[in-house]
Amino acid sequence: MKLGLFTAAFPSYSLEEVAKWATENGFETLEIACWPIGKANRRYAGVTHIDVSELTPEKAKEILAMLKKYNLQISSLGYYPNPLHPDPEHREMVVGHLKKVILAAEMLNVEVVGTFVGKDKDKTVDANFEVFEKVWPPIVKFAKEHGVKIAIENCPMIFSYDEWPGGNNLASTPAIWRRMWEIIPDENFGLNLDPSHLVLQMIDYERVVREFKDRIFHVHAKDLMIDREGLYNHGVLSQGMGWQVPRLPGLGDMDWPKFIAALYQHGYNSFISIEHEDRAFEKTDELVKSGFLIARDVLRPLIH
Repeated sequence: MKLGLFTAAFPSYSLEEVAKWATENGFETLEIACWPIGKANRRYAGVTHIDVSELTPEKAKEILAMLKKYNLQISSLGYYPNPLHPDPEHREMVVGHLKKVILAAEMLNVEVVGTFVGKDKDKTVDANFEVFEKVWPPIVKFAKEHGVKIAIENCPMIFSYDEWPGGNNLASTPAIWRRMWEIIPDENFGLNLDPSHLVLQMIDYERVVREFKDRIFHVHAKDLMIDREGLYNHGVLSQGMGWQVPRLPGLGDMDWPKFIAALYQHGYNSFISIEHEDRAFEKTDELVKSGFLIARDVLRPLIH
């Protein structure tokens, strides 16, 4: 396995600045943020370290040469929007950009694009699947034609009341994944597995690795702390409101040796990308870096 980081936590840094810091601090890979240039609509979104709308084969070669200089590999290109957004114009925009990310991955010889399935938070799962069946098969087919795997992160995307009640990402549970793959059985359609979202939902992450080992294309390393006082006050029917706290690996409730042991046991031998969304380490660039180093030191003894 190779340990890396998701560049979205460094919005003010150039890609080369991130690369230089990453290699100096023992990271081997970068998951590169590829949002459209413009204002972010949520934390850790809207970051552009590769502008895929302007990427050419020549620019791709320059990026790869720069990363080679720092002995770094791209684990995936990351763009996490809402392709099932209820506004058809917004949906068309994000799907169009996602296809540009796929084309960029092909130019950069990157096997995986990480993204969300999306969701209309005000509709049922069944109603969302009706839209999924129209929107997603052409995207997966497009990716397949360009030699790219789509890795869906399993985040429910329900962190605040503007994402209430259903969250903005359908693909959050084993039952839903199975149904997704019944509709789209293509081998290039799988998971960017983030175990922190399984902690929130009380889903056994070792069992997830065992059952879905053939569909895990990429892994996010993020932790989650359950605030027991918040859980006492708000209960599980609040769906995490007031008690789910994203943390860096080692600072939450995840058992990382157990999770990584399961990955090894079931044949995962690819990339683990630290995803930094810890509010305690985000106020300054130095705090962001400290957070990544804490996570590195927790995970490094387990990854070789």
